[in-house]
Amino acid sequence: MFGIAWFAMMWFGLIMVALIAAVMVLLRRHHDAGDDHEAPPREQQSEARQEVIERVKGMHTAAEGLHGRARVKALRNYMDSMSDDLEPVSEIRAPGSGPPRGEWVIAPEAEPERRILYIHGGSWVAGSPKSHRAITDRLSQLAHACVFAVDYRLMPENRYLDGVIDCRQAYRWLLENGPDGEATADFLVVAGDSAGGSHALGLLAWIRDQGLQAPTAAIALSPSTELMVTSLGKRANLKSDVMLGPTVKKLARIPSPLLWWGTVLGMRVLPTNPIASPLRGKLHGLPPTLIHVSESEILLENAQRYAEKARAAGSPVELETWPDMVHVWHLFTPLLPEAEEAFEHIGEFLSRVEAGSA
Repeated sequence: MFGIAWFAMMWFGLIMVALIAAVMVLLRRHHDAGDDHEAPPREQQSEARQEVIERVKGMHTAAEGLHGRARVKALRNYMDSMSDDLEPVSEIRAPGSGPPRGEWVIAPEAEPERRILYIHGGSWVAGSPKSHRAITDRLSQLAHACVFAVDYRLMPENRYLDGVIDCRQAYRWLLENGPDGEATADFLVVAGDSAGGSHALGLLAWIRDQGLQAPTAAIALSPSTELMVTSLGKRANLKSDVMLGPTVKKLARIPSPLLWWGTVLGMRVLPTNPIASPLRGKLHGLPPTLIHVSESEILLENAQRYAEKARAAGSPVELETWPDMVHVWHLFTPLLPEAEEAFEHIGEFLSRVEAGSA
């Protein structure tokens, strides 16, 4: 009986995927391409901001007209290329054979017993330790810590939960292993951005529930705190979010039932599950957590809701906002002065945590 039910559900799922694909094709035919990359008037932006916006547009252009695996490959290649001109201060070192996969980013003054687990963004389908070296290099410098950027498994070739498992495994490993081998950690931070910020926040609740040693602090940069599959067209900042806005506007044209089932089938997890939507989980007993988010991005409202709910549950969560910044503007250091300001704020936060005043 179970086998028959599963077979029926599988075919229903395939039909839903086909319908979604058909809807997307129709939308692309009728969609005004010029509307995909709306941005604030150029006269209101500095030259640095304009350059950043052009880079973000380049990400959309790189995948334009591509579908399926070809689109995913183009996005991954473009994100990795963002660090091609970077000259990191830190040493980039492989962790050795065996899991977890990733890379160590070690600034000259970093101490082996001080560690940061970094979880990169990229909508769970793109991004890598390489693409986010601008962030991990700065974190290692400001915290005098060895950063381990985990190379977790991505969709669609893997399940969403596989990436979650990799992050959990990496945290357990970092408790007892540094860049030079086995050694306990005196200082351990969990950090991530965007989709990786979602993994990071979800990881905090899992660590608490498992009774593991809690991290010293956590940092979430423009995190996804809830999978948005309803009322997408009514989300604030659709026009001002040049990174996520174009994609969300396309998704908003898909009927909600199709979008819901497409999300379930693609991610193989319910959008309401706290593993994918940390905002839906229990937020008590969390470590000191800092959230950065732009006032111009779609994820602002849910980040605010997460911080409010966590504080109401007694967890020390701080939220700091920046006006007129792109999603995860930290990636564009040192080009953007606001990115440097954000890293300075992160350093101040970590200093307060260690001093016991956060």
